[in-house]
Amino acid sequence: MRSAPTILHLDMDAFFASVEQASKPSLRGKAVVVGGLGPRGVVATASYEARIFGVHSAMPMAQARRRAPNAAYLVPRFALYRSVSEQVMGLLRALSPLVEPLSLDEAFVDLEAGGTAWDERSARLAGAKLRADIRAVTGLTGSVGLAASKMLAKIASEQAKPDGLVLIEPGTERALLGPLPVRTLPGVGPATGDHLRRAGIHTVGELAEAGEDELVRLLGKAHGHALFAMALARDERPVVAERETKSVSVEDTYDVDIHDRVRVGTEVRRLADRCVRRLREAGLSGRTIVLKVRRYDFSTLTRSETLRGPTDDPAVVREAAARLLDSVDTTGGVRLLGVGVSGLADYTQEDLFAQAAGVPADDLPREEAEAVPAPEPETPAERRWPAGHDVRHAVYGHGWVQGSGLGRVTARFETPGSEPGRVRTFRVDDPALQPAQPLPLVSRGPGEDEGAETGGGMRTESR
Repeated sequence: MRSAPTILHLDMDAFFASVEQASKPSLRGKAVVVGGLGPRGVVATASYEARIFGVHSAMPMAQARRRAPNAAYLVPRFALYRSVSEQVMGLLRALSPLVEPLSLDEAFVDLEAGGTAWDERSARLAGAKLRADIRAVTGLTGSVGLAASKMLAKIASEQAKPDGLVLIEPGTERALLGPLPVRTLPGVGPATGDHLRRAGIHTVGELAEAGEDELVRLLGKAHGHALFAMALARDERPVVAERETKSVSVEDTYDVDIHDRVRVGTEVRRLADRCVRRLREAGLSGRTIVLKVRRYDFSTLTRSETLRGPTDDPAVVREAAARLLDSVDTTGGVRLLGVGVSGLADYTQEDLFAQAAGVPADDLPREEAEAVPAPEPETPAERRWPAGHDVRHAVYGHGWVQGSGLGRVTARFETPGSEPGRVRTFRVDDPALQPAQPLPLVSRGPGEDEGAETGGGMRTESR
């Protein structure tokens, strides 16, 4: 393990909800919940104001509404989240060539590899400047952990939340880890945690005291050795700049079970086109087509077909997905469908076009393409005007959807840099009201302010 805290872990604070609050002045300081709003929706992210009521990610949306009935409930805007994430990742890559993204809002950075930090002081300055730059470029806050290993840096960023910086000084790791619950360590989930609790092991310190042999007996050789090393603060994992993408997939969960076989087929073709769009955006192709079907009784079936070579042709993927669907019994209804491609490569095999049963290999547009066959049922107003999404009115300008139903849509007209705006209601077919693209969260360059240094063994900084 390193002798200096030069591994940085960044975790953006309540990322999706914070983006929504930054773009909507009327929601700042208020409870915001982002996720699927249908009967089967789940929470993707909750703002800290919503977490006070016990709302958290992965919670059923119906339960969240009972706990926080007055919160703002919004449909995710993933294109905007990806755009903001790219800004943040750009700032990280300016610090070092070794950046390991874990998700849109989380990443490890090897500061030493970039020559950005080599000791405690330089690491702290780099972390403080990063937080200031993120705030200036995106208007958002992120929590930073600095330590001599990835495991400790992630623990530090958790302790820094929200909007703080924690540095774990080399030599203090064992004292820090000792009183923490065993679930703090990577790889200790609910099942392993319960198993250790039944053995009388509740903290990381007790895990270290139990000894390696006992942990191997309790958990098996590989898991036991790994947990004992982590309990002693040993973690030699490097920051890996590029993670190999193993598959690309898309899926949809439906508010009401789909019973019509024709509609199921239409949905599968639409998902296949979406999956190909993602493949092409990533510059990839793949050999194995995968279909996922979750039925009315929650049973989940997967079927796959491997082609002669990699493809990114939408007709080929649609045809393969349709063949896979033929082998699945959808009697009783379908609640989730998904299409994926694995066995990825960065090239295509042109002769696979012949597999599309004579359908020409037309290019799929970059925008999401919809399958043309059998028309779908008329989309309800709530679907066309998702809560939280952007609109523009010919008279009132830019705004966002507060809600819709019964032939009406209510919008609040405000922008990221404005005061909280006024609310107006329109017919859903009002030609003056149109969907719009999100506006930038901020329009100014990076600021100059940097966080102050503090003293102590595990040093903390927050705004």
